Amino acid sequence: MCGLTGFYTNSNNRTRTDLHAVAGAMARTLQHRGPDAQGLWQDPDSHVVLAHRRLSILDLSAEGAQPMLSPSGRYVIAYNGELYNYQSLQKELEAAGVKFKGRSDTEVFLAGIDHWGLNQSLQKINGMFAFVLWDRKTRQIHLVRDRLGKKPLYIGWAGNTLVFGSELKALRAHPDFKPELDPQALSLYLQHGWLNAPFCIYKNVQALLPGHRMSIDTESFQIGAALTPLMEPYWQPLDVAQNALAARQDTLSANAAIDGFSEILERCVSERMVSDVPLGAFLSGGIDSSAVTALMQANASRPVKTYTIGFEDKGFDEAQHARAIAAHLGTDHHELYLTGADARNTIAALPEIYDEPFADISSIPTYLVSTFARKSVTVALSGDGGDEMLGGYERHLRAPQIWKTMQVIPAPVRRAMEEILRRIPAHYLGKLRRNSPQFGTKLHKAAGIFALGSQEEIYDRLISAWDVPPVSGAHGASGFLNADAALPPGLSFAEKMMLWDTISYLPGDILTKVDRASMAVSLEVRAPLLDRRIFEYVWSLPESFKIRPRGANGLSSPQGKWLLREVLARHVPREMFERPKQGFSIPLGAWLRGPLREWAENLLQESSLQETGLLDVQAIRRVWLAHLNGQGSHETALWNVLMFQAWHARWLCVKK
Repeated sequence: MCGLTGFYTNSNNRTRTDLHAVAGAMARTLQHRGPDAQGLWQDPDSHVVLAHRRLSILDLSAEGAQPMLSPSGRYVIAYNGELYNYQSLQKELEAAGVKFKGRSDTEVFLAGIDHWGLNQSLQKINGMFAFVLWDRKTRQIHLVRDRLGKKPLYIGWAGNTLVFGSELKALRAHPDFKPELDPQALSLYLQHGWLNAPFCIYKNVQALLPGHRMSIDTESFQIGAALTPLMEPYWQPLDVAQNALAARQDTLSANAAIDGFSEILERCVSERMVSDVPLGAFLSGGIDSSAVTALMQANASRPVKTYTIGFEDKGFDEAQHARAIAAHLGTDHHELYLTGADARNTIAALPEIYDEPFADISSIPTYLVSTFARKSVTVALSGDGGDEMLGGYERHLRAPQIWKTMQVIPAPVRRAMEEILRRIPAHYLGKLRRNSPQFGTKLHKAAGIFALGSQEEIYDRLISAWDVPPVSGAHGASGFLNADAALPPGLSFAEKMMLWDTISYLPGDILTKVDRASMAVSLEVRAPLLDRRIFEYVWSLPESFKIRPRGANGLSSPQGKWLLREVLARHVPREMFERPKQGFSIPLGAWLRGPLREWAENLLQESSLQETGLLDVQAIRRVWLAHLNGQGSHETALWNVLMFQAWHARWLCVKK
């Protein structure tokens, strides 16, 4: 995995030596993404400069160095990612007479672009990637991001210069870049805790949408032009889902569905085990990571290295389950236990790691497990994607039931129910379910949707921390959807949420979290469940193969990820994984009242909150005091503010 950056300018204000130095400075900000080498390339006839930081995974020799020229010399690429089908593409190209110097997937991809063209090559490749491609013949810059948004790519303006990069650090390093907060983006961030592409916290900067490309003709492009209208899809999950639904396999037997899914997943896992450097797996003890690990071990010639984070708070600890599964599979297992002190030490690094405000609290254990794994491996496989592909979130299971019940309860009664539940502290509600603190938080979340009037409103509320973001005069519209296309007809409420998650929560939150946390320590993370073939296959199946309804096989409540459970059951006894979902989180509410309180108080005092002139100071203070007094569950909303405040102090309260 790597980092890329660069720029284009039609100005002659800087010499070629100066341009080279600027690109070098931008690239050095991404050293964590590529610690092994740095490369720069300047077009001799145009002010285009590409820069690359390399993390060597395949072909560790100089033949894999970037930026790289295509065999014809027409194209130059700076590429971040991995192609999992590059070996089959190489065979196809070799049969057509193409010769290769090295063994890197980048060389294969460039040769494919030379041979097939960019459009056809994008349809052929399968992997995670973001890249910039300079066409020396047409004088066009092509910027492309992978289908589901595993790898990031930002594009924006630094004065009259078009700048791009894997992270905002690189754009900020350009001497003409002027960071200015976007109030609408801030509002959306505080509501959700993350930003969905194309939104960016800075004005005049956009994140490229997943599955999209942007082609810029430097001969006719207008300096300062709006960038979002230039984004064009080459792959749309909504279209793929609609096509799959049209050919849905309603008569497929359960065993045939399991066999088909298992075959595809095993192939996806096997392809992601190709590496010239040490490889391991994240193992939380949950269904997703356990299934990936089981298939890795089945395809490995030696014990797979597995890594788990544990918590001293037993309500959040899954390490014991991971340990049991690792022992059953025979992996080389490693554990690290997390304390409040670990969190305090990690929090200071978060604004640097996530150089855009980001508030998923599980970024802390994700960063720590990445750091832990990086001591002995350079690549790790994860179970990311199982929830979105196969209906694994609580909202997929509970929201349809609540929606159905809401239709028969008068609105005044629903509002009263919401008010009553919200007044009961989450830790008291948690005692109703085996003393689970997360259960109380989930009940508070469910209470917030009782009075809503549509499925879209319910979904938006469920993925929001604030009902009304505490930003003065900049609330704007919801930004949870990044596609204009309508959902395919005939979907259930659960299926709608799964698709909404795929185009919003997955790339905006989950994949951002894993990419930044892992790349901060130069660890590449691969997610087999996010393969395009998995997505296409599961959407060709009826919902019952993903979510089993209440009553099926004696179930007392709906159960998600049915296909994945059945595949895992072929490798691990059911009693080792059939338990309530915990999630990869920490006891944040208690920590904010305890070991993190002093840090939080400093960021939430009135003088600190007033610095931007954009925050509703009194609204935030009311929520903070209510949380300290045990009046409701507010840690998620407060964490969104705290992470913004910490980010602002790091990036906008100091001189560049």
